[in-house]
Amino acid sequence: MLTIPIETQILFAGILFFLGLIGLLVRRNMIFMLMSIEIMLNSAGLVFIIAGNHWKQPDGQVMFIFILTVAAVEVAIGLALILQVYHHYKTLDADAVNKLRDQNSK
Repeated sequence: MLTIPIETQILFAGILFFLGLIGLLVRRNMIFMLMSIEIMLNSAGLVFIIAGNHWKQPDGQVMFIFILTVAAVEVAIGLALILQVYHHYKTLDADAVNKLRDQNSK
């Protein structure tokens, strides 16, 4: 059976995390920002799975289930908020919403 070194697995999870971080910082669409946060959460869960497998403990899988639960709640609340922002401002661009908010406060 082919085994992948733990360093390679952690490197892959780190690359996934930084791809999510770059997506969060570069993209201005709120849906893409929410998806980038999901990628970051899944990469963190992957690290727990890797560590649990390395030490032969089920704790990593338990933590991953917890992370999936938190991610599901985050998506439900995030999509509800994004829907309200879209109905109010008619855009999902984070910069445009921020500019519109500044104009309304004057």
